[in-house]
Amino acid sequence: MRTPILDHLTALADTTRNRLLLLLERQELTVSELCGVTQLPQSTVSRHLKALSDSGWVTARAEGTSHLYAMARPGATGGEGLDPSARRLWHLVREQVAAAPAALQDQRRLDEILSRRRARSQEFFSSAAGQWDRLRDELFGDRFHLATFAAMAPPDAVVGDLGCGTGEMTATLAPFVARVIAVDASVEMLQAASRRVEGATNVDLRRGDLEALPIDDARLDLALVTLVLHHVPDPLAALAEVARVLAPDGRIVLVDMQPHDRDAYRQQMGHVWLGFSDGQIATWLADAGFTGIRIVPLAPDRRAKGPGLFVATGRRRTTATTSTDRTEGAPSA
Repeated sequence: MRTPILDHLTALADTTRNRLLLLLERQELTVSELCGVTQLPQSTVSRHLKALSDSGWVTARAEGTSHLYAMARPGATGGEGLDPSARRLWHLVREQVAAAPAALQDQRRLDEILSRRRARSQEFFSSAAGQWDRLRDELFGDRFHLATFAAMAPPDAVVGDLGCGTGEMTATLAPFVARVIAVDASVEMLQAASRRVEGATNVDLRRGDLEALPIDDARLDLALVTLVLHHVPDPLAALAEVARVLAPDGRIVLVDMQPHDRDAYRQQMGHVWLGFSDGQIATWLADAGFTGIRIVPLAPDRRAKGPGLFVATGRRRTTATTSTDRTEGAPSA
């Protein structure tokens, strides 16, 4: 004979159902919103919701043409709430699953959905302001922000776009700085970057690896390392190399993925690392010779399908400088 606690254990013996419960414990959500937060297809979300509903873990209520789901609570509409044994079990399970990378990403995406809900409510009172983002993107595109921030760089700066890919950041920075040295290991990527920056006289495209940059010591004022570190087998060696090519007090801006569990990326895109924790990045940057380290998670983009991102910044220590000559000769081998 089955007992209630065994039924509860069966319901919680699935990672996806636990992710859904973490969300529904915090906020009432539609199936569509749950799909957006978890990045799972509707059929998968609906199947797990049915299992949770059949076992008494979630309740649903109709609102217009939608149904809103929530975790069962005492006095909740459509159910009597969880019994004491289920609540105790959930507290234990939540402690184990809430810190998983997928669950943390879910919470960040939920924050974005709730933010959009609040924005929609405010549109009634300020219709013009509520339409401004859409109107602005229609008039000027959604990429002018890059140029806005690029203009903050000192006009005499020498910037390294390390792992430049197709040269998007290089092209954005070039009009505002003295020189951009763009490095990538892929000939095809450099060819695409060359087409993108055609006509720019202050861009120098070079082939090379992050662990052995073809740049002289202390040449750069600013180094950008954007979505490339997760491809590098030895991140500490790569960051030490970035420190070498930076002038004393030069700045690194590192953008990469937060920890995630999408193991398929290893085969599909050659990722070596499934994101990085704040502690990993802070330790590596410090060991590589950076100080004033700051790590900030980026707000999720509602259109993005990938893991969350962070930005890490730091300055090269002014001691133990290998070179103070800012005049560069031929690229290093």
